[in-house]
Amino acid sequence: MRAGAFSPNHIGNDATIFNGVAEQLRKRGCEVIVYNEEQFMAGAVKERIILNMCREQRSIALLQELEDDGALVINSGYGIENCIRERMARIFMGSNIPYPDSLIVNTDEGVMGALAEAGMERCWIKRGESHTMHKEDVSQVRHRQEAQEVLQEYFLRGIKRAVINRHLEGDLLKFYGVAGTPFFYWFYPFESHHSKFGNENVNGSPRHTLFDEGYLKALCARAADLLDVKIYGGDCIVDAEGKITIIDFNDWPSYAPCRAEAATAIAKSVISEINERQAR
Repeated sequence: MRAGAFSPNHIGNDATIFNGVAEQLRKRGCEVIVYNEEQFMAGAVKERIILNMCREQRSIALLQELEDDGALVINSGYGIENCIRERMARIFMGSNIPYPDSLIVNTDEGVMGALAEAGMERCWIKRGESHTMHKEDVSQVRHRQEAQEVLQEYFLRGIKRAVINRHLEGDLLKFYGVAGTPFFYWFYPFESHHSKFGNENVNGSPRHTLFDEGYLKALCARAADLLDVKIYGGDCIVDAEGKITIIDFNDWPSYAPCRAEAATAIAKSVISEINERQAR
């Protein structure tokens, strides 16, 4: 299970989807033993098939060691690491995944000149070197001076790296998928009052701009493949012309609006991976 520190405002939702998947696997004849992340880091897990929501850096390193030793690990420890903001930004920008114009910076450096050169005024500053843990790890700023001040606050909090994304206008969509299955779900979080930190309110009520849903699904599947995560979700912006830009991508989100369907899809995906591994 995921340590509570990495489930800000979503501890219950994360636990519910995790337990839901475990129950679906049991219904399909699997023996499932549930550990918390602290037990995993302490070495309690001896199984060779590991389904996890881990995000602690020590857990990620241990998952990678087990994976390298031949264990089946879902999501991959390498995939979880790829979803850390700076790595994700670099992978997307280097692979032609639609992603906001971005700067990757040290939090103790001056950025006003770089922002001016990039033509960036309103933007988002996001913790770069680890997964989000607090509301302040994702900060909207209205101008360059405020961006510099927020970076200084990050530095004082011990955060060394940050990603600065250009703010994009348009409809905010949230999506969930499970690689290797037909399952894909998207919705407007503003209309559903689905929020972790309230940032969904920044772009306001969606205009329901038409966009290519097939392209959205294919784009998210490609992004998941690049990052090496099978259980995924995230956020994107659809602009006034219907262009889709991914602004965030997460390893194993809560699936709160579609939990029952997602739990079934995840269980089927896991069993498929197990069968494929055993057939080799």
